[in-house]
Amino acid sequence: MARQADGPIIEAHDLHTYYGASHILHGISLVIRPGETLSLMGRNGMGKTTLLRSLLGLTPPRRGTVKVYGRDMTGAPPEKIVRQGIAFVPEDRGIFPNLTVRENLVMAARPGPDGRKDWDLTRVLDTFPRLAQRMTNMGNHLSGGEQQMLTVGRALMTNPDLLILDEATEGLAPLIRKEIWSVVRQIKESGIAAVIVDKDIKALLELADRNIIISKGQIVYEGSSEDLAANPETHIRYLGV
Repeated sequence: MARQADGPIIEAHDLHTYYGASHILHGISLVIRPGETLSLMGRNGMGKTTLLRSLLGLTPPRRGTVKVYGRDMTGAPPEKIVRQGIAFVPEDRGIFPNLTVRENLVMAARPGPDGRKDWDLTRVLDTFPRLAQRMTNMGNHLSGGEQQMLTVGRALMTNPDLLILDEATEGLAPLIRKEIWSVVRQIKESGIAAVIVDKDIKALLELADRNIIISKGQIVYEGSSEDLAANPETHIRYLGV
């Protein structure tokens, strides 16, 4: 089936997702468009990661639909979904500890669904010079920040249309966080769409074209960064601790 080049990358409708008997997502609908940067905000345990997993087929919804480029992918295997041009950077990073940095990167390398090869090993190493210095290190011999760089670099090696980052800078030192945000900005400028979960609201508002706040498995706010920045009461109600 041909890709809808001018349509949404992902279109999810009325998602209800469970873990066992626990009803986590309660009717979430969203659209992710080519080239846009979308932030997902909310306190811990509100359903952000579950939503990402539902979109990617890792935790399929019991009700609702997920379309990728107009094609119904609800319940499809994750590997089939990501082959449509989606890359995922999970919260736990998911690197292979018994492979070197080079092997972690090269094993993921492939053209994008449209044949693009914009992101190759040279470009990733230019973007993350620290990885170039660690090429023969095993994955489990890297610092947390280096592991995050490796995971983002590996995702870019798939030449995706959409990059999904769950807790993009969680637990990283301030200088490393700054470096990650700089790379995310480069990704945005390159035209790759992104969905980002992170606790750094200021950084998200600077980057995101659109923001969604999730509370108790439902979308309680959706709007531009300008609108959200102008509504501090929304921050306090749904994002404050």
